Amino acid sequence: MTDHPRKGTVAAPGSPDFALHTLGWRAFQDLCAAVLREVWAQSVHAFADSNDGGRDGAFYGTWQQPPDPIGVQDVPDGPFVLQCKHTKKADTTLTPSELSNEFDKAQALVDQGLCSSYILLTNARGSGTSEATIRQRLLDAGVRYPLILDGQWICNTIASHQRLRTFVPRVYGLGDLSQILDQRAYTQAQALLDYLKDDLATFVVTDAYRRATQALQEHGFVLLLGEPGAGKSVIAETLAMTALDRWGCLTVKAPDAAGLVRHWNPDEPKQFFWVDDAFGTVRHERHLTDAWSRHMLEVMTAVHAGAKIVLTSRDYIYRDARPHLKESTYLRQNEQQVVVDTAQITATERRQILYNHIRLGDQPRDVRSAMKPYLPAAADAIPFYPEVARRLGHKAFTRHLKLTRRGIIDFMARPNDFLREIYDGLEPDEQSALALTYQAGDCLPAPLNLDSAQQDVVTRLGGTIAGISRALRALTDTFLRQGPLPGNGTTTGWSFRHPTLEEGFATYLADDPNLIELLLSGQNWRTILSRIDCDTGNQPGTLLRVPPSLYFRVIEILRIAEYETQGDWLSQRIWHEFLTDRCSDKFLALYTREEPDIVAHMAMFTSFLNVVDEPRLLARLKQANLVHPEDHQRIVKRVTKLAVESPDAGWT
Repeated sequence: MTDHPRKGTVAAPGSPDFALHTLGWRAFQDLCAAVLREVWAQSVHAFADSNDGGRDGAFYGTWQQPPDPIGVQDVPDGPFVLQCKHTKKADTTLTPSELSNEFDKAQALVDQGLCSSYILLTNARGSGTSEATIRQRLLDAGVRYPLILDGQWICNTIASHQRLRTFVPRVYGLGDLSQILDQRAYTQAQALLDYLKDDLATFVVTDAYRRATQALQEHGFVLLLGEPGAGKSVIAETLAMTALDRWGCLTVKAPDAAGLVRHWNPDEPKQFFWVDDAFGTVRHERHLTDAWSRHMLEVMTAVHAGAKIVLTSRDYIYRDARPHLKESTYLRQNEQQVVVDTAQITATERRQILYNHIRLGDQPRDVRSAMKPYLPAAADAIPFYPEVARRLGHKAFTRHLKLTRRGIIDFMARPNDFLREIYDGLEPDEQSALALTYQAGDCLPAPLNLDSAQQDVVTRLGGTIAGISRALRALTDTFLRQGPLPGNGTTTGWSFRHPTLEEGFATYLADDPNLIELLLSGQNWRTILSRIDCDTGNQPGTLLRVPPSLYFRVIEILRIAEYETQGDWLSQRIWHEFLTDRCSDKFLALYTREEPDIVAHMAMFTSFLNVVDEPRLLARLKQANLVHPEDHQRIVKRVTKLAVESPDAGWT
């Protein structure tokens, strides 16, 4: 970092710098009033520019202590006087001599009974000596409770309150917009790491972790591959923690390639980017892979500038994604150097992982003692999943476990069977809480504010609102996590602690078509189409299989998707992929009957055939005998025309 930060830069983590000196006096006063209204949730009134009697603002009434006062605690009762002191000079310190007139005005206000607490806001810096002098002068004037809030406090407040930036859009012009978002992302990442401390406590340094560290050191980039529950995210979490110490990197947990590029700051080379499930959460999502191909130049520019990047992916998802990554991308060219398979865990490492989870879990002493003779055999179970080892250490997952050699080995080797029994044995309130979390998609926001679809789910499962609140607390740290919402570091919510827990719950829900219909009604189309499967068999990553009785409901969702994605080919890819890869012949026949123009619409594809979606979807419809011969001829002519005129070799 330089000694003199540029406008809109971060001098240190948590210390943003906005060019407040470029504001006019009135704009600064309005900003101060908005800051206090937003942060303290009080009815602050700003006075006119002239004849304010020494008051830029005031507040009357009983002070209600805000939930997050940003370091300002226990402000007493009023009346309050708000005074703003703005300077057009950058990097200046407020001195008592600049406030000589204000001290006299403060005394007059005290004599009139209009001032008990005096809050001074300034865009200048405030040194300890000058602040002490100003406070004493105000006390001498009769003010009972003086408070000085300087420019750095205001900058910190702007950076940490998204709602404030929304309601006062002028602040976006005071600094680099990407830097504002980065600061929020850093805060979010720190909160994520805080609530992942249990994972870090049980972490075992494996060969996969060592190789990932080496790849990150030598290449600045690593892709962690493995089966569900193999420990990819825990390795990424640990790399994020060590990056703070080892390289001084600020951590950003980005949702995808576009999010990574959006948060990359060329003026801040030491950044650590962590992207979980880079190519899809439970199945390959082509639009995510295409985004990596498109943004790989910016991604590798960030790496060459000093950034560190960690991606995770399930192995079967990456196998599907790899052919769609351009041959020229860094990932394809350097695959042997930057791809780490987390499944290679030695016998010693497996036993240490299992031991840590049992020791740090919540199993009673007698249960741990009964398990002890069988733990070496459990660690040798094929396959071995660290996530399942974690569950063995928690009594919430072992209600039906037989404490025998066979019982413990089966628990490790057949986790889905045990999950089904566990979900079936939960109380209605607990089932309702999990169903609401599943329905919400990425995260169930806190506090709960249930809409009609959510209330229907609760009613159908026999839960109660009061009971759900208790259940969410009880399920946290076992089935659920509570932490920041994606992309929002200030609002928290609940999500499944691990994707395999979510998949197991979806399998449990699939036995109740009535409940599936309610879940389909409560989500946006993007979430729905990424989760469901219309009866194509046992594909890996299927979250919720929709029975034929609900096919019409899915068609309604597809109509919404088609309408909302007109002209947006990247978003269209989501529903194109759904029709191509996750629909049975029976569903497609029903869909084409309800949407008879779909073939003609898809036949208007453009170059290049190996990139656009329509040819694959048409091929799938042809496979289901849903393309009439005349339509097929038109498609062949279209391909021929593009092959000659483009020229387009995609037909090969």
